[in-house]
Amino acid sequence: MTEPDVLIVGAGLAGLCCGKRLAECGVPFRILEASDAVGGRVRTDPVDGFRLDRGFQIYLTAYPEGRRVLDLDALDLKSFTRGALVRVGGKFHRVADPRAEPVAAARSLFNPVGTARDKLRLLPFTWDITAGKLEEQFAKAERLTLDLLRWNGKFTDKMIDRLFRPFFGGIALDKSLTTSSRFFRFVFRMFAEGPGAVPATGMQAIPEQIESRLPAGSVSIERPVYGVGHREVTLAGGEVLRARAVVVATEGPAAAKLLGDEVPDPGSNGSTTLYYAADRPPVDEPILCLDGESRGPVNSLVVMSNAAPAYAPPGKHLVSASVVGLPAERDAELDRLTRAQLADWFGPDVAGWRLLRVYRIPHSLPDQTAGKLDPWQRPARLRPGLYVCGDHRDNGSIDGAMTSGFRAAQAAMEDLHAAKS
Repeated sequence: MTEPDVLIVGAGLAGLCCGKRLAECGVPFRILEASDAVGGRVRTDPVDGFRLDRGFQIYLTAYPEGRRVLDLDALDLKSFTRGALVRVGGKFHRVADPRAEPVAAARSLFNPVGTARDKLRLLPFTWDITAGKLEEQFAKAERLTLDLLRWNGKFTDKMIDRLFRPFFGGIALDKSLTTSSRFFRFVFRMFAEGPGAVPATGMQAIPEQIESRLPAGSVSIERPVYGVGHREVTLAGGEVLRARAVVVATEGPAAAKLLGDEVPDPGSNGSTTLYYAADRPPVDEPILCLDGESRGPVNSLVVMSNAAPAYAPPGKHLVSASVVGLPAERDAELDRLTRAQLADWFGPDVAGWRLLRVYRIPHSLPDQTAGKLDPWQRPARLRPGLYVCGDHRDNGSIDGAMTSGFRAAQAAMEDLHAAKS
């Protein structure tokens, strides 16, 4: 390949989308990735015939940047049920999307997840968040998600504690609901406009599809960058690569380490996922099961193979149990506590499940406490010749990472063009 005008540090979704935009405009670039494959945090591991995403992840089909960048048909997305089963009072109660399941939604009016008035308030609350352009939602005043639910939504504490804390708290990895209301509005709108899904062969299919559309040889794996200077990067062993522009496309803590005071560490929200192999699925549909009682480590559970059968070998099922944060217990003790909770949910079959792997991910998402997303998008240009992108520059989602990559490419190209003119 020709000598690159732009060096991109990191082959996660942000770096790949930055490269994709540069390629569309004919700008030579090279992506340097420290690990053994593209994807960053969006990776899938094969284990004994199962496909294990590195932490429970889903793709929201309404993501606007995803619709622009990805070939969703080629990903063969497998959708989850638009609703949830919420554990309250020793039983599961269905909270259904009235547009998808009107009868189930009507029946849920009087379940103990919240009051009947709470369920009816979901409709105007949804209308408010889905009204107008997405940019108009981003422009609304930022506050705590908890305040948005209490004062704008007028939901009772029962509804907030039993539905919104496990549901949105599991997405933002913050059950205190101090997360920015802007992020809540974005995610809630995405769920309202389309289902959550996974590619048939695992989440890593998303970055692999983007990589497949880049010029051959533009991604170099196992090439960790240890320093970033003025239009140059330093590799292991002291090798220095130079270009007209450098884009740091790593996750937030790594970007802060490379860039020092120019990009503060955004903070981290961690997560833990336990994957189990089961002979029989504990539920028969691809629906999220939520802990509305807060009586154990597991915040949510889903049978991945109910949505995407290729996640498990024939005759087996893959169960994903998610914990918010990084529990202090060692894996064996966490497994014991998880099984005890899930045996209460699903009965003695849980004892026969085989633990496949435990993923503890210290940085699953950047901290998005209220105030962190004001402004909604932070600058991609640090100075001419140096740029940064990643979900910590937009919002902690796949769409945020992809959008930030596009923005960094645009900023770099503007400066390259200005330098030539």
